[in-house]
Amino acid sequence: MTLTDPAIIGALSPSRAGDFMTCPLLYRFRVIDQLPEKPSQAAVRGTVVHAVLERLYDLPAPRRSVSAALELLEPQWRRLLDDDPQYGEMFADEAEQAEWLAQARGMLERYFRLEDPTRLEPAERELYVEAVLDGGLMLRGYVDRLDVAPSGEVRVVDYKTGNAPGRDFEAKALFQMKFYALVLWRLRGQVPRLLQLVYLGGEGEVLRYAPDEADLLATERKVMALWAAIERSLKSGEWRARRSRLCDWCDHQALCPEFGGTPPPVPDRQPGDTVRSSRRAATDEL
Repeated sequence: MTLTDPAIIGALSPSRAGDFMTCPLLYRFRVIDQLPEKPSQAAVRGTVVHAVLERLYDLPAPRRSVSAALELLEPQWRRLLDDDPQYGEMFADEAEQAEWLAQARGMLERYFRLEDPTRLEPAERELYVEAVLDGGLMLRGYVDRLDVAPSGEVRVVDYKTGNAPGRDFEAKALFQMKFYALVLWRLRGQVPRLLQLVYLGGEGEVLRYAPDEADLLATERKVMALWAAIERSLKSGEWRARRSRLCDWCDHQALCPEFGGTPPPVPDRQPGDTVRSSRRAATDEL
């Protein structure tokens, strides 16, 4: 850091920003308390499918077929299982695990109906990016895929193993992509030409959005406002619980006032975004 660089006041990823917007108490539990969470079948499936799609592009273009992708699936699952055997405890029996793998196969087959990987040569895959805004907030995260056209135009691609959102929820889904676009703009000085969300759940769908500088400036203001709200909670010690349908999947209901629980005392710890060292699989589904 040089004398002209702003002091870093904190770090934020789109996942943690999404946590705070969903429920400030969830942000506290994940970032301040760093409470453990049980892996879910949906989240781990998303991690495995992402790994397959990343490695699919290691193959020469003519070999990027449905059968090649399906052949990658079980080895990637075994690799994940070797790294963390607790994932095997998600299933009641082998039949349930077989059904889980079948659903992952269906997502990979669906991918080939949405894109033709033989015609693509990604410039980057699983790209870690970070940039510090003028106010000193560091934004960072992982981009699933970056495509660069011969003209230099950039497309940011993210795979989602959940279902495509309805129109009322598209803005929330696009926030993550605008966040990445903002980081890339600050990092490279170029506004991405297209943001593309590839949904592999349900019937499969591709959501596209062309951002401009006004979009990204608005996203920057929103991110800074979010950080200001986080800092207010840090100073006051108040982390409000916000009830929503996502509570059904939350591991922390026993500690949540909305469900009759009592949060533990706030630890004396500043927020530290862990995205650089461990990507949370749950973000693939939300």
